[in-house]
Amino acid sequence: MALSARNRLTGTVRSIEVEGPIAEVVLDVDGSEVTATITSGSVDRLGLEEGDEATAVVKASDVMLAN
Repeated sequence: MALSARNRLTGTVRSIEVEGPIAEVVLDVDGSEVTATITSGSVDRLGLEEGDEATAVVKASDVMLAN
């Protein structure tokens, strides 16, 4: 699938927590955690399971940093 987003982080699914219609998926990307909140339907449709390889695609108009 071709996407315009260039910010892609590939990692391993470490955990999936489903609460009703929402799921929190945590990826291990080279030792760092990336967390995505997606629908539980998307977890099913993608067939995501712990240990799977997945790619987080980040598309944002703003990125904020704080120190």
